[in-house]
Order: sequence, then C-alpha cells, then structure tokens
Amino acid sequence: MHAIRIEEHGGPEVLRWTELPEPAPGPGEALVRLGAAGVNYMDVGARTGGGPGWAAPAVLGAEGMGHVVALGEGVQDLTVGDRVAWFYHPGSYAELLAVPADSLVKVPDGISDETAAAVMMQGLTASHLSTETYPIGPDDTAVVHAAAGGVGQLLTQMIRARGGRVIGLVSREEKVPLAKEAGAEQVLVHSGGGFETRIRELTDGRGADVVYDGGGTGTFRSSQLALRPHGVHAYYGPFMGTPTLRPTDLPNSILLTYPVVHHHVATRESLLRRTGEVFDLVLAGRLVPRVTGRYPLADAARAHADIESRRTTGKLLLLP
Repeated sequence: MHAIRIEEHGGPEVLRWTELPEPAPGPGEALVRLGAAGVNYMDVGARTGGGPGWAAPAVLGAEGMGHVVALGEGVQDLTVGDRVAWFYHPGSYAELLAVPADSLVKVPDGISDETAAAVMMQGLTASHLSTETYPIGPDDTAVVHAAAGGVGQLLTQMIRARGGRVIGLVSREEKVPLAKEAGAEQVLVHSGGGFETRIRELTDGRGADVVYDGGGTGTFRSSQLALRPHGVHAYYGPFMGTPTLRPTDLPNSILLTYPVVHHHVATRESLLRRTGEVFDLVLAGRLVPRVTGRYPLADAARAHADIESRRTTGKLLLLP
C-alpha cells in the first residue's frame, strides 16, 4: 500500500508518495481502507515543525473516513464493510490504516463519504468551541476568524443554529459571500489586527461576547480588545505561535482560553455524543460542509501548498 510520508520537516516538497508494508489490525483495532482524508492546518504544522507525536519520519494526516476491511481480536461493535470515520488518528494519509476501534464512529446512512470526512476534525472542533469553550446562547454576538474557512463556516452555522449572531473576519474580499452564505450577518475584510474598533461599532460599543481566534499571534491583541468585559477569547489551533502575555495585559477582565484538540472529545462517550450531534445537524440540513478541493492522495503536496496560500475556502480532501 502507499502513504504520504515525510523523512524530514520542511515545505510541501517533503511529502513523498511512499510504498509501505500493508498494516495488520492488532487487538482492538480495525483495518480501514481510506475513503477520504481531510486536510487541516494541523497537518501543515506537523509537516513544517513537528510537535508531540509528529517527529519525522512520519505518515501525515489525522482525520478521515473509510471502510472496514478486517478486524483485530476483541473488536465487537464493528463488522467488515462498515463505513467509519475518525477524528484524530496520526497517519491518516494512507491507503490502509490500522485504527483503534474506540477511535472510530459509524457513519449514518444519508451522509456521504465526503461529508463524513469533512465534518470530523473541523466539525467536532466547531462543536466544542460553540458549546463547552463558550456555550453560545440566543442573542450572543460571536466574532469568527477565517469565517470562510473549513472551521469558520461550520462554526458560523453552529452559532446560528444556537441563536447567536456572527461577525465574520476574512482575509480577502472574494471570501465575503462565502462567510455570509454560512450565516455571518456582517463580514469584515482584515489580514491582521486593527478590527476591534469596527467590532465595537457593530455592537453599539459593547464588544463581542466571544472571539473565536484561529488567526495566530497577529490577531491576538485585537481579538481581546474587541471583547466586552468578561468576554471570552478562544485562541485555538496548535501551530499558531505563542504570544508573550502578562496577566495585566488582559483588557476588560476578559477570559482567555486555549482549547486544544484532545479536549474536544476527551473520552469515547464524548466522541460518540459529539459526533452524534454533528451528524444530526447534517441530516437535518442545518450543517452543510462545503468541500472545495479534491486531490488525489498522491498529490498531497499540492493540497498543502494551496491551503498554505490562504486562498482556499471550505474543506480540502485527499482521495485514494
């Protein structure tokens, strides 16, 4: 079988289409043939700088969906032929994967393979951000960075489903219609900071209740200045950089949180509950992922170059 492997960290050119031995499922594992793998900024960070669990050499990718082709000893809740998806399994850019059965969820009838792959990492991230990180309620105002991106579009739809209002931020004018289509009431075009004054104008001077900030260190300060007193700054994403911060730098008694991927679904129970909620929203037509890029798995380097360009919108998928 083949996989996308790196021998060293670097640019997209280090992604190599590599032939590897076919994996065998161990106890408690299922062998899955890939149907689609999601592309995330996390993958770019793993490629360029590594991080815990991503030391080179490594097969990249963390999410996807596929079909069960064999079962290891002790697996009882799955059968060969099941369509399954996973939220976080390092090494997902591969034609075949041996995945712990506890990391897999069954894909309901009525949800396509591509949709299932598109809502795992980003959909569960958006679900966690809009419920546990800050439980959006009716009439709450949320600022969503990268509102035309994969997480941003799903997060905007979930906020609207919970009765909240969204002010979206996008990097280019051509992305404005996509953010509005997802449900943002106002959309501001900004490539960095400096948007806090406009946010305050749009909230009659009060400030936003929550800012979902996946923009990195360049937007860190402005996100905080855009909040009301005791508002929540949700600074998410593992490879955005770490700002230098003293507690006295925080304005308006705001609350700062750094939600990380492993806290989105910390247990098997939370994985099943949260994916069930996301799948229900999809089936009800209230959550519509927008797949905008489909690449052969062997062409992962092009997908990485495209997502790094910041010109992409929606979700990018790798197809075997």
